[in-house]
Amino acid sequence: MTDEEPRPRPRLGVFKFASCDGCQLTLLDCEDELLPLADEVEIRHFLEASGAVAPGPYDLSLVEGSITTPEDARRIRQVRADSRHLVTIGACATAGGVQALRNFADVEEFTRTVYATPEYISTLATSTPVSAHVPVDFELRGCPIDRGQLLEVVTAYLGGRRPDIPDHSVCFACKRRGTVCVTVAHGTPCLGPVTHAGCGAICPAFGRGCYGCFGPARSTNLPAYIPVLRRDGMDDRDVTRFLRTYNAAAFEEPSVRESRP
Repeated sequence: MTDEEPRPRPRLGVFKFASCDGCQLTLLDCEDELLPLADEVEIRHFLEASGAVAPGPYDLSLVEGSITTPEDARRIRQVRADSRHLVTIGACATAGGVQALRNFADVEEFTRTVYATPEYISTLATSTPVSAHVPVDFELRGCPIDRGQLLEVVTAYLGGRRPDIPDHSVCFACKRRGTVCVTVAHGTPCLGPVTHAGCGAICPAFGRGCYGCFGPARSTNLPAYIPVLRRDGMDDRDVTRFLRTYNAAAFEEPSVRESRP
């Protein structure tokens, strides 16, 4: 390449699996930030934004959604093979999503109940994160993801550095914004002490307990926190339902069983 020749732009791919598209919409909602980014990269695959598709390889692939079918499992292996860096975005891709409730039930019974001809349905018994099938370079949590964190991840990989995403709990975010602890002050059940930060502690700021949208923080002891939820009025059924939302498979059932006296 001579000095006169333009440097090739990094190639970006955005892929969807089992999900609601909310995390891809977060990227589109960046608006003012997305326009300069589009000038710096070559968007080769992003069906939420354009029907124009170009094959890999991709310098960076953003993957939304969980793996729920045999075809998903095949396709994610191909995306991984075509990608220099693969980043999963959102609770579905990083933890299996709300559809991972199937992991605690009989999927065959579901298909028999919902579909008139269940023999035509090709599905897996579980909904699993992308990392259960292929190596992942970075996981961006949230349901949906935070736009600021998304831009940090994209610019970091395009700039050749590791993303600077904090790994503390929502409790830390509450303290930073001066929010009174809803558990201490009001006895409100809250997953903030065991949940990865990233939302800005929105729910506690409005007097509600955290629902765990960003999944479990790595540095917390969830089984040790279950008795606090019981102290605040939850029985075993309540605790199980509280944990089985956007990150059902990440807040694992053993956490409840191990905490019982």
